[in-house]
Amino acid sequence: MAIVQDSSVPKLGKRKSGAGSQTWRRYRKNKLAVFGLGFIGLLLLVSIFAPWLAPHNPFQSIKNAAGGLDIMAKPDSTYWLGTDSLGRDILSRLLYAGRVSLSVGIVSVTISTVLGILLGAVAGYYGKWADSIIMRVVDVVYCFPVMFLIITVSTLLKPSIYNVMIIIGLVSWTSTARLVRGEILRVRELEYVQASKALGVSDFSIILQHILPNIMAPILVQATLMTADAILTEAALSFLGVGVQQPTPSWGNMLNEAMSILVLRFKYWIWLYPGLAILLTVLSINFIGDGLRDALDPKLKGRK
Repeated sequence: MAIVQDSSVPKLGKRKSGAGSQTWRRYRKNKLAVFGLGFIGLLLLVSIFAPWLAPHNPFQSIKNAAGGLDIMAKPDSTYWLGTDSLGRDILSRLLYAGRVSLSVGIVSVTISTVLGILLGAVAGYYGKWADSIIMRVVDVVYCFPVMFLIITVSTLLKPSIYNVMIIIGLVSWTSTARLVRGEILRVRELEYVQASKALGVSDFSIILQHILPNIMAPILVQATLMTADAILTEAALSFLGVGVQQPTPSWGNMLNEAMSILVLRFKYWIWLYPGLAILLTVLSINFIGDGLRDALDPKLKGRK
């Protein structure tokens, strides 16, 4: 006797893919975004394991067999990327500098994102006087050139990696605050928010549990792109001498040694490798941000 299968009963073993898998499927279609994710993942690994991967001590000058210093030695089998003007191994300093740049990017963006979300949520949800005060503060911060403001504060304070993190974080929150405010103004009148208010749910719970999870996609993209800006800002400050100080290696203060024509023309390894590290890192993070923007775009959710 033939068995008729009811088409209304779902077949076992076939599950509808979740939102996360669909987002990843759209993300991996962007080859540049996948390259950026792979490069940043590799950079994180080599930065974490820098003490074990670095062939020499990045803080000390290297002496040769004659007892002198190997100053500005060309790349060879002993020094894969050469040495700098003080005889320190560039490869070792490059690996340790990756830790500094990534730490500055992550910590400063975390500070600015948390501050921007907090102030933007208050301004967008409550409006009225709270919105006016917070947005006027944003306008005042926007009036100053960010780099000039950062350099001024860095000069007044003692230059260090911790001050750089805090300064960049405290002057970069305004764009996140505006983004969060605009998104909350858009969703606060929707039905699910009004229903939560009618049920007596507290404002804090509405913002934290109902609003923020629905606007995290643009915030995540914004934070990713801001990380690249923070790394560039740190490199610029260190290059100018008001950021991370020697002997702590930073891609920016490594480039500082290339200010002479002699080094630029004849000692390419002094500036080429830290410059490439900054270029590839910032490009990769921007590629990741572009990929996240496309993958999280609601207009693309219906595409395969």
